[in-house]
Amino acid sequence: MTITCGFEAQRFINPLVKNLPPSGIRRFFDLVASTRGVISLGVGEPDFVTPWHIREACVQSLERGYTMYTSNYGLPELRQAIAGYLAERFGLSYDPQKQVMVTIGASEAVDLALRTVINPGDEVLIPEPCYVSYRPITQLAGGVPVTVPTTMADEFALTAARLEKYITPRTKVLILCFPNNPTGAVLNEAEMQAIAALVKKYNLLVISDEIYAELRYDGPPRSFAALPGMQERTILVSGFSKAFAMTGWRVGYVAAHPDFLAAMVKIHQYTILCAPVMGQMAALEALRHGRQDVQRMVAEYDRRRRLVVSRLREMGLECFEPRGAFYVFPSIKVTGLTSTQFAEELLKEEKVAVVPGPAFGSSGEGFIRCSYATSLAELTEAMNRMERFVARRLAFKHRAVAHA
Repeated sequence: MTITCGFEAQRFINPLVKNLPPSGIRRFFDLVASTRGVISLGVGEPDFVTPWHIREACVQSLERGYTMYTSNYGLPELRQAIAGYLAERFGLSYDPQKQVMVTIGASEAVDLALRTVINPGDEVLIPEPCYVSYRPITQLAGGVPVTVPTTMADEFALTAARLEKYITPRTKVLILCFPNNPTGAVLNEAEMQAIAALVKKYNLLVISDEIYAELRYDGPPRSFAALPGMQERTILVSGFSKAFAMTGWRVGYVAAHPDFLAAMVKIHQYTILCAPVMGQMAALEALRHGRQDVQRMVAEYDRRRRLVVSRLREMGLECFEPRGAFYVFPSIKVTGLTSTQFAEELLKEEKVAVVPGPAFGSSGEGFIRCSYATSLAELTEAMNRMERFVARRLAFKHRAVAHA
């Protein structure tokens, strides 16, 4: 390609897009890609392969000629299965024809929800640390992201008392993601009830990202939409990536009031049209026959979770015990390093990749995210390497203090 002399492509780029920072996760993993022998605790996806019967359903659908478009809303039988799952698992009642839509992963569903309801200048409350996409897609929708910090002292749960301090007359939406990425925190029933009371009091809308709902270790999954009076105020987002080990399939869904769905599908039909039909057929098989697969994977994640939390504490790092998802979020403040310094030096010296906490917002400084969605053998070796690294840093810090 010949580039015309004097042509300035930057002049044509939307300033809002130009000023968006790159993902802190992806920027860090550019370093990982150039380093051999790395054990990665950074990738937020299951290490399990999608169960064979789910893959086989996709293969069989292709053999039967399922290569066409579907309805913008998705396959009717998949929407019926999603509505059935939400009813059985959470006691929620959705009309599969008018209140359920299949999307390209849960991420598209969150984006659609924000673009549907946000007017320029509307404020969106985002508990932090949080998934890296929430702030930029809020800005792209014309909204103003308002982050609400959570703390280790509160087990990274969002409290109603803290949340209320950030509500203003311009607040319109609250994004919830519990179990949480990156902390593994969950909300108990009392906390959810208190937040629901604020949602009613201030007439807010909730976008509840429940992609990790099935990955919970302290009891059955809960949905914010199932609280009294919350279903009509909640745009429920979920998908198949995490629980069914289907990250690359990019199949998610949204369930909401029919007026929200009717508006969201307008954006969806002009930008995406529909999720790939073969992925939808695989998702249908997952819902119909994949429950035991989920139970098996959750039991294995639980084993790994207990191992990693125990090892991190033994090496001297303060670590909240996650109740969901497949991440731990230990404090590394005792080492005297920043989160980025810790991650970069750990990668350089011991070839273990973790994600610096600030990738998930400024309140993540002093922490790192480690994913335990990898084998026990690799987790054990990664903990051995990290223990050596922490021991060296603590010894150096103590010597520096002694000579001060």
